[in-house]
Amino acid sequence: MSRAPGVLTRLRRWWRSRILLHRRIPARLWAACVAEVPVLAALDRDAQHRLRLLASLFLHEKTVNGAGGLEVDARMRVLIAAQACLLILELDLDWFDGWSEVIVYPDTFVVTHEEMDAAGVVHEKRRALGGEAWGRGPVILSWDDARPDASPHGAGSNVILHEFAHKLDMLNGAANGMPPLHPGMVREDWTRALSQAYRDLYDKVERHHHTAIDPYAAENPAEFFAVLSELFFELPQRLHHTYPDVYRQLQLFYRQDPLQRQPDPHREYAP
Repeated sequence: MSRAPGVLTRLRRWWRSRILLHRRIPARLWAACVAEVPVLAALDRDAQHRLRLLASLFLHEKTVNGAGGLEVDARMRVLIAAQACLLILELDLDWFDGWSEVIVYPDTFVVTHEEMDAAGVVHEKRRALGGEAWGRGPVILSWDDARPDASPHGAGSNVILHEFAHKLDMLNGAANGMPPLHPGMVREDWTRALSQAYRDLYDKVERHHHTAIDPYAAENPAEFFAVLSELFFELPQRLHHTYPDVYRQLQLFYRQDPLQRQPDPHREYAP
């Protein structure tokens, strides 16, 4: 019985290798999509190749469907899959297990949530969102917010990275800024680094001070983790300068160091 997980892992790897023989993202489409997204273009050739394989498997295992009249084409699917899989480039596609769909609206979409006030009265609140992630359900995106160069909340914002970071956070249950940590990571170090940074940002936002981080990150620890995951990949210098301890914890979690990446406009992708 102790050997069963190893057998299952080998079977899954074999099956995925068979899928990649026939379902790999076409090289020309992949190269065009990578060129549109600086955070992908900054990857070296080996990382781009591995990301292409991950994104190909992602698109085999997940459906990416349009809603609200939006027709999702192959380019849009690849752009979404590539950026989602950037988060797990050094992890495994298994980190996105347990759900199967991405839904894409043309623009912001309205959701209704019930909230209870201090008196115990339940109120319905409607909000227009650019993205939302459900625990065991789909990731929902607004294409107007998710398209390349959208940066809906200023420099460094990326709604795809944000919502898929929530998915990783939810692997432990409700999103709370504490995704499953790897063996060797110290829970107390993670908690201390993110809690201190969160309190610092929250205090600055409460005092209406200028912040180098999107103030939305102070909404709660879950949003803090998602927003800082965006920055980790999109503007690593800013995150490292502002909260170096958080950068280090995200570096350990994602097993990546975006500070070491330098975009090369002359790099060509090798199929």
